[in-house]
Amino acid sequence: MPAKELHTPYPVIDIDPHFKRVVGYMRPNDYLVWTGATGAFPLALSLWNRIDPAHGKTGAKSILRVGGWLGFTCGFLLAYQRSSFRFLGVTENEREAEMDLKELGARAKAGLPLYGETDLSEYLQGVASRNSTFSVFKLQTIPWFNFVNHNNHGVDTAKYYEYAKNL
Repeated sequence: MPAKELHTPYPVIDIDPHFKRVVGYMRPNDYLVWTGATGAFPLALSLWNRIDPAHGKTGAKSILRVGGWLGFTCGFLLAYQRSSFRFLGVTENEREAEMDLKELGARAKAGLPLYGETDLSEYLQGVASRNSTFSVFKLQTIPWFNFVNHNNHGVDTAKYYEYAKNL
């Protein structure tokens, strides 16, 4: 069954990008969001503790540890989602489209599989693809990432081979 067609204001680069590509294509402002969330959580929890102190065995160190961990995790998920939205064409993605064309065009010119090699059968690649395609829209519910190389990315790959001819 073909994947749902997206109608987005920007070109779709990949509807199921690999985890490494999403993290590798993050912009500096994604890292700023990640860092900001990492610092904001412990700050918010410590302010909350000042307003309404916890009178138990937990101290400020425990609060800061939990807040730091929550901030780091939530900040990463937010940065990952922002980067994934650019792959899906939901937000501005000119930089990522250019990087994608260069990266996959070079792979096409070298004769390598565009989206990487895998030992999985076609069936298991399809299962992995169906499980992770568009999962970024529900990242806050179930953090589900694509760690499998497959060929189900919802774009016409002919553009990469055309680009490779012109290199």
